[in-house]
Amino acid sequence: MENLDVNFLQVRFLDIVDILLVALIIYYVYNLIRGTIAVNIIVGLSIIYLGYLLVQQANMRMLSEILGGFVSLGFFALIVVFQQEIRRFLLLIGKNATVQRNKSWFSFLFGRNEELNTDHQSQIKPIMDACQSMQKTKTGALIILAKYFEEQHLQNSGESLDAAISKRLLESIFQKHSPLHDGAVIIADNKIKSASCILPLTDNDRLPANFGLRHRAGIGISEVSDVLAIIISEESGEISYARQGRVKLKPSMSELEKQIQKYI
Repeated sequence: MENLDVNFLQVRFLDIVDILLVALIIYYVYNLIRGTIAVNIIVGLSIIYLGYLLVQQANMRMLSEILGGFVSLGFFALIVVFQQEIRRFLLLIGKNATVQRNKSWFSFLFGRNEELNTDHQSQIKPIMDACQSMQKTKTGALIILAKYFEEQHLQNSGESLDAAISKRLLESIFQKHSPLHDGAVIIADNKIKSASCILPLTDNDRLPANFGLRHRAGIGISEVSDVLAIIISEESGEISYARQGRVKLKPSMSELEKQIQKYI
């Protein structure tokens, strides 16, 4: 017994690493599902599993068979139910991968860093100018900045443009009487790829009641894809941005510009 107690109390360095990694995964998963409908689904699945344990202990055969069928298919059910959350989790891992970071070091070492900064500024300035102008005129807009142009989530029923980014073009697209104003503009690869895009709406039931389709579409696309969504309210002219399912209301222009720079 004494040997067992001693072995139980021994904690290796790898055990600490193991615990920290599990805690990190739980933290990331919690951040991904916080404030979404996935929390309610987890509660529902937990209730079913607890019910299965109870009816098993009570020898209730019929209910045990029914609930046991759900439990036995639990792994596949989780993949189907949480496919969006799993996708976001994998995107989060890929975004922080060392390969992505090494690109910046490669550019720095070979003297392309200044050239990249110039390209980024030429991309950011017309977007910021257009946002400021549309804010003053209370022109509703939804601008999606994407690192990769994913046709599955981004293009949808939109009109393909593949045009250079310019303040006047963005303003004309979202002008009230423009045939392309109803929907989102997708910017990727330093170009306006498409306009009037229909985006998936968020399932988050905790959003304020005054959030319209633009806000819900901007948050929704940020949940399923690694994008930065800039939203301008048609009613108030207020600017918001969404990343990874979270929305920031009324940022200052300097804060918005820093967020765009950070994303790009």
